[in-house]
Amino acid sequence: MVKRKTKKAAVETDSIFLLKIFLYFLLGSLWVRFGGSDDQSLQTVGLPVGLLIGLYFAKHEHFQIDRKIEYVVLLLAMVLSYIAPVGFVLVI
Repeated sequence: MVKRKTKKAAVETDSIFLLKIFLYFLLGSLWVRFGGSDDQSLQTVGLPVGLLIGLYFAKHEHFQIDRKIEYVVLLLAMVLSYIAPVGFVLVI
């Protein structure tokens, strides 16, 4: 008889999952604003750089089951940081 080695399935702990969701939320709220200051907030144009970076990381995620959840968290963070003054804004 030949003994076969079985591989253990990679299991992600809950704390790692929550940390990743938190980091995706922070990435989703990262915007870069061009042209203007706080006084001229209507004339600024924003680019959701954190969303693009987060989509890249989520695409190359090892656990593909969580990918849809990560996309939703990124989009929610982007919309929330666009509507409300939440998140990080880099003014250039």
